[in-house]
Amino acid sequence: MAKKAAGTPALDILTAAGIPFSVHEYDHEVQRHFGDETVAALGVPAARVFKTLIANVVGSAKPELAVGVVPVSGQLDLKALARTLGWKNAEMADPVVAQRSSGYVLGGISPLGQRTRLRTVVDQSAMSYETVLVSGGHRGLQVELAPADLVRLTHAIVAEIGRP
Repeated sequence: MAKKAAGTPALDILTAAGIPFSVHEYDHEVQRHFGDETVAALGVPAARVFKTLIANVVGSAKPELAVGVVPVSGQLDLKALARTLGWKNAEMADPVVAQRSSGYVLGGISPLGQRTRLRTVVDQSAMSYETVLVSGGHRGLQVELAPADLVRLTHAIVAEIGRP
């Protein structure tokens, strides 16, 4: 896979780490289903395209955020994410909080190069592919890399956190 010059924190981290990756760009159109747009624009199976979602622990005196990386063809199982992290319950983080924590805009949140490093869980299904695609740090920008490299760079836990 070819490398591309730096441009977002995600690309900077990949380049600095010497990780092989490919960049896939497309014209982003205004819509809410960013994953569907990516799949349609790039012609990649939805099971190989992963979305980055930020959740927070419910009912804790000290708020904690975490990242779940799941296929765009499914949903984040919040109970499974909570269990994996030793939480009782989790809910999706407020979009403003997710953007502030990650440093990225919705639809462009990458698991790589986030402003605040959060505990990250990558869905087990990613490991069955040679490469997966995740946001490169803005809408219309995806990076393709080996799932093992994604796990290593994000210090992720691999667990079943996705559901159809």
